Amino acid sequence: MKTVALPSGERVPALGLGTWMMGERGGHDRDAVNALKRGLDLGMTLIDTAEMYGDGGAEELVGEAIRGRRDRVFVVSKVLPSNASRTGVVAACERSLKRLGTERIDLYLLHWHGSVPLGDTLTGFAELKRAGKIRYWGVSNLDLDEMEELWALPGGNGCTANQLLYNLGRRGIEWNLMPALAARGIPVMAYSPLEQGRLPGKRALKEIAAARGATAAQVALAWVLQRPGVIAIPKAANPTHVAENRAALDLVLASAELAALDRAFPPPRGKASLAML
Repeated sequence: MKTVALPSGERVPALGLGTWMMGERGGHDRDAVNALKRGLDLGMTLIDTAEMYGDGGAEELVGEAIRGRRDRVFVVSKVLPSNASRTGVVAACERSLKRLGTERIDLYLLHWHGSVPLGDTLTGFAELKRAGKIRYWGVSNLDLDEMEELWALPGGNGCTANQLLYNLGRRGIEWNLMPALAARGIPVMAYSPLEQGRLPGKRALKEIAAARGATAAQVALAWVLQRPGVIAIPKAANPTHVAENRAALDLVLASAELAALDRAFPPPRGKASLAML
């Protein structure tokens, strides 16, 4: 398994498991749990979830999937901005821990920046870290100006990751946000690396896939996985799809193929608004 270094030096899988839109139906989802377990078996031992996903339902599914092997899994979850006050983030984390069935979250993220001052959220994160409830904290969907605001705060240099929308069709963060994060050793956690299944229909991806005996989805995912300092967290709701994603790690795109993808999906030529889903 390819790994990516966190600012602490700890290394985590470059390819993990996303859970957005899991747990939406309520109750038990055996297919989703089996998909997550299959991913863990294949070495994709980073799982990303959030209190927002399925109103906590996704965290419950993750809890079931990791039962019996918690120490071999790097668990990421996220707190809603409305719960991100100093006391609110502590209470939200306690609820997430209960749903996950664990005593700690490895990486706890602010889902996006809302009305609560970032300093209040950092205070809550610091309390959780001191109590051993979280190992690291980070953010999601924060653009460069918000990251600079964060870094200027006491303790702001403790940010471990920024989870962002990033794929071949959403390359705006390459202009200035990714370089700023890379300069501090902060990885990008790329959500929706396949643009919710829309990218594989593009001709450039299909052509490369046909020549390589792969799927267009694997080519799109392989492109993300070849970006330095990037962790991809595609969501897959069945074991077959998970195995297909895992195979993308073994697909190394040649320079000519990367150039063809740059022509089809050009990198940014200037600053753009941060994209979110």
